[in-house]
Amino acid sequence: MKRSEKPYIHIHRVAVGTANPVKIQATQKVIHTYWPHAEIISVPVSSGVPDQPWGIKETIQGARQRAEAALHLIQADLGVGLEGGVEEIPEAGGIFLSGWAAVITRDGRISYGSGGRVLLPPVLVTALRQGQELGVAMDQLSGQQNTKHTVGSVGILTHGFVTRESQFAVALAYALVPILQPSWWESKGG
Repeated sequence: MKRSEKPYIHIHRVAVGTANPVKIQATQKVIHTYWPHAEIISVPVSSGVPDQPWGIKETIQGARQRAEAALHLIQADLGVGLEGGVEEIPEAGGIFLSGWAAVITRDGRISYGSGGRVLLPPVLVTALRQGQELGVAMDQLSGQQNTKHTVGSVGILTHGFVTRESQFAVALAYALVPILQPSWWESKGG
């Protein structure tokens, strides 16, 4: 992979705001692609949003609050927050699952990225509307246990083609774009 400039080079210590192994693995995969020697530290923090975020606003807020809290708790170079949520998109036919990432550098640069979205089946939408968290509803529907710490709902829905880890890895890679090409984000054009 050819890059036109080196990424933001002062990333030695990364705080990821979670104890969830899937989110930690996604963070390791992405961060070590760009900063192979970076230390990644799991920092269990609250998202500050409901267990089942609804809408882009709540999901992004959860990701940002995780990144900020983790960054400040251990004085890292980079804080990472990953949050899954659901959003209603009537134009596309229903309720979708999505994953968002927020990254915050020590000097205050903030950026966001999202993975893809997958339409949820009516049986899960009904459970969500009744106040159930998606992970619990998917466990019950699939007969599996603790899926949000393994392949996730997206992994079950796609028969393993897309997993929760890969979904969050894409979101995190997208969130890092302004850090990977910082000069492109400093121009006043367009």
